[in-house]
Amino acid sequence: MSSTAPQDTGRQQQRLWSVDEHLADVLATVRPLEPIELQLLEAQGCVLVEDVTVPVALPPFDNSSMDGYAVRVADVQGASEEFPAVLTVVGDVAAGSGELPAVGPGQAARIMTGAPLPPGAEAVVPVEWTDGGSGGGAASGMTPASAAPQGAGGEVRVHRAAEARAHVRARGSDVQAGDLALAAGTVLGPPQIALLAAIGRGTVRVRPRPRVVVLSTGSELVQPGEALTSGTIYDSNSFALAAAARDAGAIAYRVGAVADDADTLRATIEDQLIRADLLVTTGGVSVGAYDVVKEALSPSGTDEDGDPAGTGVDFRKLAMQPGKPQGFGSVGPDRTPLLALPGNPVSSYVSFELFVRPAIRALMGLPDVSRPVVRATLKADRPLGSPAARRQFLRGAYDPASGTVSPVGGSGSHLIAALAHADSLIVVPEDVTTVEPGTELDVVLLG
Repeated sequence: MSSTAPQDTGRQQQRLWSVDEHLADVLATVRPLEPIELQLLEAQGCVLVEDVTVPVALPPFDNSSMDGYAVRVADVQGASEEFPAVLTVVGDVAAGSGELPAVGPGQAARIMTGAPLPPGAEAVVPVEWTDGGSGGGAASGMTPASAAPQGAGGEVRVHRAAEARAHVRARGSDVQAGDLALAAGTVLGPPQIALLAAIGRGTVRVRPRPRVVVLSTGSELVQPGEALTSGTIYDSNSFALAAAARDAGAIAYRVGAVADDADTLRATIEDQLIRADLLVTTGGVSVGAYDVVKEALSPSGTDEDGDPAGTGVDFRKLAMQPGKPQGFGSVGPDRTPLLALPGNPVSSYVSFELFVRPAIRALMGLPDVSRPVVRATLKADRPLGSPAARRQFLRGAYDPASGTVSPVGGSGSHLIAALAHADSLIVVPEDVTTVEPGTELDVVLLG
């Protein structure tokens, strides 16, 4: 498995990287995916790569916004319940109608919502303003055409006057032909897909959603639903990161936990490259004897083709807590980006939010790749400690109404229950070791 590695790996490993340096290195390597043409529903969540203009006006014809009667204004002028205008009904106009009855003086056409305004008609009176053709008082609705086809004829009494164009949706009142429907860079959600369908677009050119493969490592990991044995724990990281990848807009593939064996891990990664635009591993990146990711993916000499043997993943120490050990590089013939995250659940998730989510968003071609950051006042019972020369990320609960944030749980990187109840990350800068209640800090919003 050949790959591309950052240069001067030994020197890079000896120094402590900042969070910003590591993120910049990741984003400098990740390039947006090539655009493809997709069917509308397949393009949901994708980013447009070209402007889309309107080929036909919306709506394409004048149509009724109410169920009622299409009338001439002069025929209902001065109409009231005491002195209704009595009009001859010349036919029905349903949505999708082709041949339309003409409305002449003293006439009306029964019309449904969305149906085209027939020639001669100038306004629509809602059925509730009429007797519905019953000869009685105000109608509450229309009798279904199948049950009473005679409703398309006879007479109707109109109890209120109508101004010209009343309850008429004008042709082109939504968008005109030639208008810009959606600009390049738009993320396609349900409303945007509705607009594309409404103007007749069956396909659209977009950057596809990245395919992200998530692998957790560790011989101690058991899949949820199976029985635990002595010394084993359930694999939560692969589920958390696959869900986080989907939340970021990717198509996520979760691979069951890989045992602590370098050859097995390398083979698994090679198998997964066919469906990966980005690979994410969790666990095995520190300095232990069984840190298999580091063993399997660190550059080591050259192979028979002169390429680096193993892979080109650079393992680093970052000035952050949690998440100090990190790995990043490119693997395989297509130089697929790979981010190797630490194995502790909180470290893994925080690392995903800081580095993997931006990489996914960059692959999608989005300009804003990171979570929003706000300033908030720390609400706590006591001062918070933070390690010197480390940027600390604490789990928090953010209250936008008061502009405050409160710590959730302790700082331990294994405390996953606290993470489940947090909606933000409290950022303590590298040069701060004690944070007093009332201090204003940056807060990364996770929701």
